[in-house]
Amino acid sequence: MTYLFLSILCSVTVGVLFKLARRYQINLTQAITWNYFFAIILSLICFKPDFNQINLNSFPKVYCALGFLLPGIFIFLGLSVRNAGLARTDIAQRLSLFISLSAAYFLFNEHFDRYKEVGVVFGFAAIIFTMYRKSDRVSSKKSWLYLLLVFLGFGVVDVLFKMVSQSTVVPYTTSLFIIYCIAFVLSLIYLAYLVIRKKTKLQLVNFFCGCILGIFNFGNILFYLNAHREMSENPSTVFAAMNMGVIIAGSLIGIFVFREKLSKWNYIGLGLALVSIILITLSKIYAV
Repeated sequence: MTYLFLSILCSVTVGVLFKLARRYQINLTQAITWNYFFAIILSLICFKPDFNQINLNSFPKVYCALGFLLPGIFIFLGLSVRNAGLARTDIAQRLSLFISLSAAYFLFNEHFDRYKEVGVVFGFAAIIFTMYRKSDRVSSKKSWLYLLLVFLGFGVVDVLFKMVSQSTVVPYTTSLFIIYCIAFVLSLIYLAYLVIRKKTKLQLVNFFCGCILGIFNFGNILFYLNAHREMSENPSTVFAAMNMGVIIAGSLIGIFVFREKLSKWNYIGLGLALVSIILITLSKIYAV
């Protein structure tokens, strides 16, 4: 569970950085692009990928899919927050757990015992309660499209990373390097389009912010893959515990650091998330 804890920690830190970026008017597109650049550097330093193992004839399509989805999901996220609101976007992101758990059962043939089944039910209830806001309103019909893209995007990314962790064609560390390279090239093309056609100005502060973001994003994905490899027979444990852990940690940081106010329903949701994690953890110990 150590890798899972570290992945949650890095994921929450990335969320905090995004929140601070909005406060200090950091250009997220630029920061995200340089984030992948620094992730490539970290991959070269930490992994020393074997380029001889990279064969275009046996190049897994999942790399291309992830290389496209990783930067793309940030764009969907921004559009969703702008048009549908932060709370509804959070709900869509967390509800993507349904896709991950469905894949764990139908695609990865995982057995669900009673602890895990009840834990998943508590988990979905926790998502709804913690993200509940009275003032949420969807501003346009397009908002539902953006929410759907967030829901599908995060769910598919989770499943694809699980597939990468199982691959034996190329070491997963080399796989990460390839995925980061694809994501960086596509992000750079999009950034170039913004600079040339939209006259967006490049700023050095975004480069440094991308460096910090890249460190934690690199750690998040690395530890997430390690967690899947460590618990290869229980992908639902990783999927669910990751989501519930991020909800609890993110909410606590929101309360104590950013002074956000939660309703009684939100606190009930946090309690349900904690119960969900306990039940899913117990399912690894007991078979009912």
